[in-house]
Amino acid sequence: MIRITKIFTFETAHVLYNYDGKCKNMHGHSYKLFVTVKGEPINDLDNQKNGMVVDFGDIKKIVKEEIVDIWDHSVLVNGASPHKALGESLQDQGHKVIFCDYQPTCENMLYEIASKIKSKLPSHVQLAYLKLHETENSYGEWLAEENWFE
Repeated sequence: MIRITKIFTFETAHVLYNYDGKCKNMHGHSYKLFVTVKGEPINDLDNQKNGMVVDFGDIKKIVKEEIVDIWDHSVLVNGASPHKALGESLQDQGHKVIFCDYQPTCENMLYEIASKIKSKLPSHVQLAYLKLHETENSYGEWLAEENWFE
């Protein structure tokens, strides 16, 4: 079994409803996302991907389409909270708003990322690990072996 990792960056803002700290104000982060998949390298001389678990370009395409291109330079808002009105107002002013059905914390964003990526991976490749940095020294992790029930 081999694990391979591709790293992505994107800029996203979020607003945390009912949070009691300094970050209760809308603010943004330069996110850094590590996506690790695992599988057996293809062993077929006639296969263009021979020797690879999966082409890094295929991982890039999935993550860009499902996460980066959607979330980059957007604002994540909990659509089930009173902040929905704030999001609608921003949207009316031409801002890119993503309404989540969860509090848009790093932790919950990881669940969303895992769900989106897993559904697009080839059947012979498994999502193994995600790490999402909000700042250089603050990050969350998602591990497949701890989330088998998803």
